[in-house]
Amino acid sequence: MSDTKDPFSDPTQAFSKLFDLQDEAAQSIFGQMMPGVAPKMPDLSEAGAWAKNAATMQSMWLSFQAEQAAKISKEMPDPTRWMAYLDSFHKRMPMVDMAAQQQFWGDSMSMWKGVLGQFGGQFGDNSDAAPELPRKDKRFRDERWQNNPVFALIHQTYLLMAEQLESMVDRLDGVEPDKKEQLRFSVKAVVDALSPSNFAATNPVVLERTLETKGENLVKGMQHMLDDMRRGQLTHTDPDAFTLGENIAVTPGKVVHETPMYQLIQYSPSTEEVLEVPLVIFPPWINRFYILDLDPEKSFIRWAVEQGLTVFVVSWKSADASMKDVVWDDYIRSQLETIDHIRGRLKVPQVHAIGYCVAGTTLAATLAILARRGEQDKVKSATFFTAQVDFEKAGELLHFIDDNQVAAIEALSGEGYLDGRYMAATFNLLRGTDLIWNYVVNNYLLGEDYPAFDLLHWNGDVTNLPAKWHKDYIQELYRDNRLVKPDSLSADGTPIDLSLVSVPTYVQAGKEDHIAPAESVWRLREHFTGPIRFVLAGSGHIAGVVNPPDSGKYQYWINEDPDVTTLEAFREGATEHPGSWWPDWIKWVRSQDSKTVKASGKRKPGSIKSDKVIEDAPGRYVAAR
Repeated sequence: MSDTKDPFSDPTQAFSKLFDLQDEAAQSIFGQMMPGVAPKMPDLSEAGAWAKNAATMQSMWLSFQAEQAAKISKEMPDPTRWMAYLDSFHKRMPMVDMAAQQQFWGDSMSMWKGVLGQFGGQFGDNSDAAPELPRKDKRFRDERWQNNPVFALIHQTYLLMAEQLESMVDRLDGVEPDKKEQLRFSVKAVVDALSPSNFAATNPVVLERTLETKGENLVKGMQHMLDDMRRGQLTHTDPDAFTLGENIAVTPGKVVHETPMYQLIQYSPSTEEVLEVPLVIFPPWINRFYILDLDPEKSFIRWAVEQGLTVFVVSWKSADASMKDVVWDDYIRSQLETIDHIRGRLKVPQVHAIGYCVAGTTLAATLAILARRGEQDKVKSATFFTAQVDFEKAGELLHFIDDNQVAAIEALSGEGYLDGRYMAATFNLLRGTDLIWNYVVNNYLLGEDYPAFDLLHWNGDVTNLPAKWHKDYIQELYRDNRLVKPDSLSADGTPIDLSLVSVPTYVQAGKEDHIAPAESVWRLREHFTGPIRFVLAGSGHIAGVVNPPDSGKYQYWINEDPDVTTLEAFREGATEHPGSWWPDWIKWVRSQDSKTVKASGKRKPGSIKSDKVIEDAPGRYVAAR
């Protein structure tokens, strides 16, 4: 037992000791990286490499500034709007009370003692065994965060601070629950941004890489950052790795119909016979349709064709100034028109329909309008992928629907459409650690090459949204939840009442979906009146849907009890099935109507002279920017 005075009995001694530790750690890192070289005295050749890389970075930055200055326009959004928003946010932030401050410092001192105690007082001693630190986080799992006392203290202090800030929100009194949730989300976003892993000077992995490459990683990282600033979007994957129609979106088919809103693709059959009732898929217009047709192994579209379905998919046009007056009615009319076009083309009375995400919300309204008009039998069955109709429990996206957000959308929609990069940034914020800061570290600080990942390529292939529609969607559905109020909304001149919908329905929800939470998707069961099969799939909004049987990944849950009324009760009595839910879905589809016909004539698009197709799949609209 040492008789040395406890350095933490006085906070000033603790800070002094931390500064000593930082110096020791820095020298230790240099010593490990360049054995035999004095840590603060690099040789001449190394000094030249450092100077060259520093000059390159300075030149890149100056060129970028000059380039951007030339693009300044008088039509840029008024920055005072953003300042007003930030000011209003500041006024909503809680004041830190003295008791919380004192608790934080007390907890900090205890934490410092505990962490340094793990190192046995031998600061800078790099033993093979990593100390057992009190707080865990995947951002700091690298051994360099664990084995050096300075970086252990840095990230442990940060995690303690994060806990304290988030708990302060929980302790707030007199704040409405929805506002508290919004504040909790905002605080977490700020805390995530302040992580020491996001800064070169406090990230030991980045420091080591910088020493190894003499700063070349930072040069490469700056090039990545400037490229992203030019395109106004964070890059997640190699932008040159995928080409539509060549190695992504390659299922054979033809564009058979086209309007100013969408192209309709019909896929070529791969079986001699097909089910008589065709399938039409309505993907969300917030993203490109080919999430359902990535590569042959992941493609739901190709798989559905192989199951003997005649598959049609709508490819929505990315909004431009010509769509400034487009509203929700136009998307509903497009679905109605598509259903009728397919029925007429194949001379069939009915179609199966799938609606994914917001297109599923729209499909619910379409079905209600058909029911009101006495035409519901045009749809044999309806399937909903992670789609909401009741937005009371719509999850974290509810943080983006207040008046400030609506004002921001208006400010950014000068030509009548919202640039898809803003929506992409919003979705990235929902998982900031994984979709923003992880890439800041890898791409900008470590200077790593981008991976070739089809899902991330699709995620960054954004679409623009009609501003008028998007504003109405946020206000009338998310904020006011009017879709579930009978006849509160109308479209195409017809009032909407979801209780009129009695079409056989298959509802898929993602267990870990943060965009359309399972609890919210479940509520569709409370508004439709026909038979409903509900499936809870493993994973989230994308991987829970795009999960082919051959992957052997995840699982799904089914509860056959027709009297289950809550998601909690569904989970308690559900049977877990390994793998993909797709085979369960196709079995359900066939149970609706198993009649088959020859895959000939217009079932094989463009195969007969009278079938005047427009172009090969995936068509022009999916490639328009």
